[in-house]
Amino acid sequence: MAHSRFETSKGPSQRQLRVGELIRRTLSDCLARGDIHDEDLARTSVTVGEVRTSPDLRQATVFVLPLGGIDTEKVIEALNRNRGELRRMVNKSVTLKFSPELKFLPDRSFDQMDETRRLLSEERVRQDLSKPQESAGPGED
Repeated sequence: MAHSRFETSKGPSQRQLRVGELIRRTLSDCLARGDIHDEDLARTSVTVGEVRTSPDLRQATVFVLPLGGIDTEKVIEALNRNRGELRRMVNKSVTLKFSPELKFLPDRSFDQMDETRRLLSEERVRQDLSKPQESAGPGED
């Protein structure tokens, strides 16, 4: 049976991860320097949390969050409005066969981390975590 080149059961390849990180750094630097002249981005510090690329490296999904999570939707709209210019900047810095199409989405990982911390601090969870480990069976330590 032939294997699909774009099998979805596996995680991202090393190349996808490497290219995603290069794009993330490039975008982060461009936004930190203020290379994009947009009123909605002018006074906003934007964190680029992660970039996920498609297996063929033609699309990149960029997860961003403005500092403090203020005006997230406004910042996402501004980034998507200026994605052509950002794509050119990425193309200058990262040498690829194709310049990836960028799509900006809000980064929800910080919200998920807060929720995980909240759950782990609940009394019933702390109680379960503090229980001593039971022995696996006879003859095992």
